Amino acid sequence: MQLVLASGNKGKLREFQAMSKVPIVPFGEVMTPFEIVEDGETFAANALIKARAIYERLGSGHIVIADDSGISVPALGGEPGIYSARYAGAGASDKENLYKLIDGLKNAGLEHTPAHYTAAIAIVSEWGEYVVHGWMYGDATAEARGDKGFGYDPMFIPEGYEWTLGELEDAVKKELSHRSKALALAVPIIEMLG
Repeated sequence: MQLVLASGNKGKLREFQAMSKVPIVPFGEVMTPFEIVEDGETFAANALIKARAIYERLGSGHIVIADDSGISVPALGGEPGIYSARYAGAGASDKENLYKLIDGLKNAGLEHTPAHYTAAIAIVSEWGEYVVHGWMYGDATAEARGDKGFGYDPMFIPEGYEWTLGELEDAVKKELSHRSKALALAVPIIEMLG
């Protein structure tokens, strides 16, 4: 049984490999990469879209895992939510997305406000489909601080901390991470299937 990650993102691959005892390969190593349109209305729906698309091409003998994640700011109507990766437009960089959200906070007159990260992990195989979630709560701040991590990390202060994810060490972030929490729930399912 081969475990395939429906992503070419090296950071995600490292996170998944660190959590799983089963070897994981990115889908680009077992097939020609192709575009997957993520048009679901939730993180779970988009994770399932990705996992199903890869599984349909690979078929039985594979377990496909995919995740969809992002940050949501209730004071901004939940933005950017499922649009986190393309908040500043198609092809926008992490920095462009980050500063668009910071500008949104400033325009709303907010120096900081509650926010949360969501990670949905979908697992698709011949034995069915599963989705698990992980969350990380804290505050979004209208100031980027620190150069560690990626995405919105420099503006997110986890609950119980004074520092942004951009300032915290990787070991601390891994312990708090929404993806780590979702992975902890996904691993027993993957090991059961594999």
